[in-house]
Amino acid sequence: MAKALFLANTDWYLWNFRLPLLRALRDRGWEVVLASPPGPWAPRFAAEGLRWIAFDFARHGVNPIAEARVVANLVHLYRRERPDLAHHFTIKCVLYGSYAAHRARVPVVVNAVTGRGTMFTTHSVFARALRVPLRMLYRRALRGSQVIFQNPDDRAEFESERLLEGARVHVIRGSGIDVDRFRPPSTPQPAPPAVVILVARLLREKGIVEFVEAAAQLRGANARFVVVGGPDPDHPAAIGDAEIAQWTARAGVEFLGQRDDVLALLHSAHIACLPSWREGTPRSLLEAMACGLPVVATDVPGCREVVRNGDNGLLVPPRDPQALADALRRLINDPELRASMGARSRQRAVEEFSAEHVIERTIAVYEAAR
Repeated sequence: MAKALFLANTDWYLWNFRLPLLRALRDRGWEVVLASPPGPWAPRFAAEGLRWIAFDFARHGVNPIAEARVVANLVHLYRRERPDLAHHFTIKCVLYGSYAAHRARVPVVVNAVTGRGTMFTTHSVFARALRVPLRMLYRRALRGSQVIFQNPDDRAEFESERLLEGARVHVIRGSGIDVDRFRPPSTPQPAPPAVVILVARLLREKGIVEFVEAAAQLRGANARFVVVGGPDPDHPAAIGDAEIAQWTARAGVEFLGQRDDVLALLHSAHIACLPSWREGTPRSLLEAMACGLPVVATDVPGCREVVRNGDNGLLVPPRDPQALADALRRLINDPELRASMGARSRQRAVEEFSAEHVIERTIAVYEAAR
């Protein structure tokens, strides 16, 4: 029996983004082992027949002594578990996991690159200072591994910076959507006002500020503006409660926080929006598309892979609240356009982004590398 070990920086990520893949491997006879910092989703894995190991580390830690200890513990974990394949998600897991897998002589290493990361999308002095060593670490970590990108833009940038020498490279768009669960509602679309929904963590790089500014410009429109997502206080781009309170008062945007009923909220919405600065492949938009919603997003890597301008939605320049407001106004005022674009969204979600499609392509990478 082959053993696969999956390393992520949260149990939430493994449960919400990779569970269908984990189930598929389990059903094919693989032993599946998961490692992540502890959280509320971890106890659920046992009921799925999946073994989870608590491996704690700070997502944004930079203390060299503490980080060296994390790497040493990870080497010990890999030597103890002796997996046939290790799959890493997010930057720190890719960098540390690849080193540990090499030291432990893991036969197959798979690294998922789901975006450039905050250090490459922000322009602080700290972020710029870390880019050079990060590139060096990436170059070493990815050598000899199977690298899966979620969009061709990220792949092209990594290739241009010569970070992929000695790696086998694949592009698999997203982690897959359950299109049987996320589907258009059986009842007619709710009556106006048109509900514009943004589902994302409360981070500046998700375009939350631009969304609020656009909503302020559209206060006279027959529309509601809703943000669904929890805070991420450990993230350098996190948005605080004080700002949210100000935005609610000024622009009328409703912040609903982290919710477990996203499907019901999508069924009550008319338009999905994500004015992000950059994405891998945005799952929130794919879920909205599968529910038959038209999409307004930014013309940036990741989003442009999901939205075809004028087909299933509208693309606008990043960090441009005026352009965002204009695009939203167009859909708010045109129910027929919303319906036609929503139908195309559903079609694209089923044909190009279903979980079955993504899982088969991912397992094919595993099998070919063994």
